[in-house]
Amino acid sequence: MTNRRIILAGATGLVGRELLEGLLADPTVAEVRALVRRPLALPTRSAGHSAQLTQQVVDFAALPALPEADEAYLALGTTIKVAGSQAAFRAVDFEANLAVARAALAAGVRRAGLVSAMGANARSSVFYNRVKGELEDALAALGFDALVIARPSLLVGDRTALGQPVRPGERQGERLARWLGPLVPRNVRPIPAARVARALLGAVPQAQGLERLLSGEMNV
Repeated sequence: MTNRRIILAGATGLVGRELLEGLLADPTVAEVRALVRRPLALPTRSAGHSAQLTQQVVDFAALPALPEADEAYLALGTTIKVAGSQAAFRAVDFEANLAVARAALAAGVRRAGLVSAMGANARSSVFYNRVKGELEDALAALGFDALVIARPSLLVGDRTALGQPVRPGERQGERLARWLGPLVPRNVRPIPAARVARALLGAVPQAQGLERLLSGEMNV
């Protein structure tokens, strides 16, 4: 595929920023339309590809119609602590991602990738996992030709550099994994955000139907 037109939501996050950089460095990508709440600073190593990037400042609760595109990558996410409540968390992780998916589908997008989470299950008793699972089910019902869902474990990356608060659980999980080494199951080991992005970028253009990428499969 050449001259691919991409919609990206969540470009300011750990995985989203890696997705952005990977897409801008891909010669088959003609345009990346990043949907953002506020303009973002382009990473230095991607500055030479800035002509490919269109930043569209939007209200995710009232998205406008989007121009035609081929693929969409959904990486919006927060935590209940940062969002302030379960309702606010759901507004980002479920409602905003679903709104972008619907708008992308209306714009002609037939292939999509989602950053979900290990343990996502619409019937889970854990609120976080339940919301992630409900989003997966909602996207699967939309009718994309290809939908790739990445389910990473704890993410590894420099949140401080992105202006985000450090997540203690991620730091603790990374230290524990280093200490226990190979005793930690592959799907549970912390995973660098760059590997999640790389796996999605490789899978979405050639996927058929619904595919799920487990953390252990991506963490190589």
